[in-house]
Amino acid sequence: MKHFLLFYEGAPDYLERRPQFRGDHLKHAWAAVERGDLVLGGALADPVDGAVLLFRGVGPAAAEDFARADPYVTGGLVERWHVREWTTVGVHDNIVEASWHALVDALTYAVLERPDRG
Repeated sequence: MKHFLLFYEGAPDYLERRPQFRGDHLKHAWAAVERGDLVLGGALADPVDGAVLLFRGVGPAAAEDFARADPYVTGGLVERWHVREWTTVGVHDNIVEASWHALVDALTYAVLERPDRG
């Protein structure tokens, strides 16, 4: 299973208009979570001018389909979006477990596999 990041670039009035679309957007997001497509997501902070959502799948279709049907996109709240494959380590459905795996991967590399460690 691969991971894909969906990047949203908000319209200039993103914050002001977000409340009118938020309920439908969240319903759309929770449906994607229930299908197993959406792992997590949220608005970018300081400034709040977009969002990033993490999807899993064999290809980018789930993220792309999500964006095309998202009320934030169809309502013009998101001006542009794009999807990028994200090469991940320490992958696990549980974020704490994933963090543990990533830490183990990093330590293994640092101790055993670094080229400068002869």
